[in-house]
Amino acid sequence: MSIKVMVIDDSNTIRKTTEALLTKAGYQVLTATDGFEAMSVITDHRPDIIFIDIMMPRLDGYQTCSLIKNNRHFKQTPVVMLSSKDGLFDRARGRVAGSDQHINKPFTQDELIQAITKYVHRNHEHERVDSH
Repeated sequence: MSIKVMVIDDSNTIRKTTEALLTKAGYQVLTATDGFEAMSVITDHRPDIIFIDIMMPRLDGYQTCSLIKNNRHFKQTPVVMLSSKDGLFDRARGRVAGSDQHINKPFTQDELIQAITKYVHRNHEHERVDSH
């Protein structure tokens, strides 16, 4: 079963780069340009993990994260915030919004895959064990 990874970022470059890195690593990648677009994609495709840029127009990353975490269908979905600022304030705000982790830009393929491994592979293993 292919793991579905969602990337929400208003930067076309970041979306394309991240999609290329993760597709090459064997993941199915869904993208959205902002929180509004993301919510419909999340509802339709139910990604296993979501990466959200903090600085976006209309709905920022914190608001988008809160929307996801306040939805009973998606509140268990891991959310990783992507930020070009490495501030304690940003990390704290991310935690208040319900995010599971914070990764600084520019990020590496390894950092993304480590987050996916940490949150998703662990959950998939539990599901396999629980199904017996």
